[in-house]
Amino acid sequence: MSDHATDAATETFLAHRNLLFTVAYEMLGSAADAEDVLQETWLRWVKADLDQVQDRRAYLIQITTRQSLNRLRSLKLRKEAYVGPWLPEPLITAPDAAEDVVLAESVSMALMLVLETLAPTERAVFVLREVFDVGYDEIAAAVGKSPDAVRQIAHRARRHVEARRPRKAVSARQTRAALESFQRALETGDPQRLLDVLAPEVVLVSDGGGIKQAALRPITTSGKVARFIAGGIGKAQVTLTGEPTMVNGGPALIIRVDGEVDGVMAVRVEDARITGLYYVRNPEKLTRLASETPLSLR
Repeated sequence: MSDHATDAATETFLAHRNLLFTVAYEMLGSAADAEDVLQETWLRWVKADLDQVQDRRAYLIQITTRQSLNRLRSLKLRKEAYVGPWLPEPLITAPDAAEDVVLAESVSMALMLVLETLAPTERAVFVLREVFDVGYDEIAAAVGKSPDAVRQIAHRARRHVEARRPRKAVSARQTRAALESFQRALETGDPQRLLDVLAPEVVLVSDGGGIKQAALRPITTSGKVARFIAGGIGKAQVTLTGEPTMVNGGPALIIRVDGEVDGVMAVRVEDARITGLYYVRNPEKLTRLASETPLSLR
């Protein structure tokens, strides 16, 4: 490839890098694996004859999707051997990420967990069609299916997700108020304060990856969740603090125990109360807390 062609390939790749990372991350739930997919995409992209590529963005998405599918199948085996619940790798996102409703919902912990219940090809088709609005013909080329088959897969995946998709979140003001109340309850370890902010049907999912202690199954109902949190704080006799932040387009707390980062807890708020708590303690998933990760649907 000539220097001019290499420069053109590099410029195009960099222009779409955030989009490609977002595609890979939404398919894999792992930033580390998404970065590996981008590297593999780049190696294939620089070998392409750009004069023969009509739509460079579509072609890059196609390469990224194929590499993500390959990795998704191997990830499935890793997740089957995972200790306890598996949560997506949390990404610190810009405050304005929440303003892009489609993006914020598509990378939310709640929806990412729903996507985990799809088969690899179903997940790829759903993400490309519903999140990135990719045409059926382009998706077909990416996943190696006919356009008619892709339409059927998209319909099946959409129905599956809609049956499990969390309800719409509340306003930013109510979300901030709930997060602040939850932060105070955590820092005091007061069970009643926790009960006041937790919805009766709240679910707590914690991910320690077998490295840090975590509940081996989701904990449900406000009473059990409040006792689990307050009991853990009291038993450990530690100073716990929460730093408000934005994770995956939604509200979260960086949890510190005696000043050291212990994990990231993303929250989902509905009707001014918390219905979902997603606590990532696995240190292997806490490597991207120092800076924001730019995400894009375009």
